[in-house]
Amino acid sequence: LPLPDEPLPTAVPSRPLPRAICPLPPPSCHDSCCRERPSSCCGTAMAGFRTAKYQVPEWHRRNAGVSQRAHTAAEESERGRAEAKHLSRHAAACAQRAQQHSRNTLRQRLQDTHFWREELQKEIVELDAETALLAAQKLRLQRALDATEVPYAIVTDNLQCRERRQPPDLVMDEVERQLLKEADLIRNIRDLLKRTIIQATNQMHSNRIQKEFCERDWSDKVEAYHIDDKCVTYSNDSTNIQFHPSSVQFEQGASTPKTWAQFSHDNICRAEQEKLASVQLRSLITNIIHHVSQDLQMQRAAGNEAFYNHCRELEDVKLKLEQHLEKILKDIGEEEANIAALKEGIREKEAHVKVAQTRLYDRSFRPNVELCRDEPQFRLVSEVEELTVFLEALKRKLLECEQHLKELEDTRMQLEKEIAVKSNSIFIDRDKCLEFRLRRPVELEGASY
Repeated sequence: LPLPDEPLPTAVPSRPLPRAICPLPPPSCHDSCCRERPSSCCGTAMAGFRTAKYQVPEWHRRNAGVSQRAHTAAEESERGRAEAKHLSRHAAACAQRAQQHSRNTLRQRLQDTHFWREELQKEIVELDAETALLAAQKLRLQRALDATEVPYAIVTDNLQCRERRQPPDLVMDEVERQLLKEADLIRNIRDLLKRTIIQATNQMHSNRIQKEFCERDWSDKVEAYHIDDKCVTYSNDSTNIQFHPSSVQFEQGASTPKTWAQFSHDNICRAEQEKLASVQLRSLITNIIHHVSQDLQMQRAAGNEAFYNHCRELEDVKLKLEQHLEKILKDIGEEEANIAALKEGIREKEAHVKVAQTRLYDRSFRPNVELCRDEPQFRLVSEVEELTVFLEALKRKLLECEQHLKELEDTRMQLEKEIAVKSNSIFIDRDKCLEFRLRRPVELEGASY
């Protein structure tokens, strides 16, 4: 088919074949001789059947007719040759221009295909690198998740150890509240890390799918580039060219230049979107690991501070109890000495009563008038009464002192029990819990690498 912007070749006009020239004799030639002889219009074709000779005018006319026919045939042949040369030159020029124009459009197409191929290859490389970076971030999340097992085990062990405190100290104190907050925080952190790992997995899957789309488009572009590059090298001297009449028709479902470019553009746009989403997710993962590490460190510090404060309170209380116990022990010793002194005093007073009563008893045997209520008698009676009052007072005081001693002993036992409880609480909080927490510090951000 001719190109639309090139002129159609000049068509050779059709001409009717020249008719045979049959010259007639002039009207004046009507003599008897001419009328009797057959006409010479049949020429050489009737030569074998003619017996009469040609006339001179006839001979001249015949020569003129032959010359005329030869001249006309020569002109027609020359004109046909000129038109054929013109048509050949025009067709050659049009074919050369058409082929060059097709070659130029193919080269332009090669440039467009190369451009989109390079863009797709760039997106493929960047998507692959971005997926690798996201995989590294996902590994950080998994390591951070694994690293939360240790602090969670420590918190759980602390809570279980503190359950072994004895009843007076088995209270819901600040340490308990901080440990429960730390346990809840670690559980929330683990849930957040698990959700982020799932999100990273899905984003990596999306990156790989979009990479496959771009690779498929890139592969098609490479194949099309090789085909068009081979088409550019075709020329009239190529040995592998042949007729393909059916190739002139357009294939069903063929794309247009606009849809062709839009397809690659859409793939690149989707790749950019997935890459941007991946970059944002990587930044989010970094922030999540940083913030959860800080939150966990702050909560652990708050728990440790609560342990320190509670241990100081326990030590202060234990010290005060020990001071009270020391005073109580001293009071018990003094009370025991006082009781011993009271008992000794009672024994002495009882000896005095015995002496006075014995004197009264012996004087009651005085005979007759000698049994007199004299001054010694009154004095002895008065002495016995006084000693009896003192003995009763001493005995009451002895009972009071013994009761006080019993109370001091009970207080001592209570203080010793409280001191033992405080020692047990200090051992649990300081030696078991706090030391374990300080010996196994966990830093999620560092453990994620």
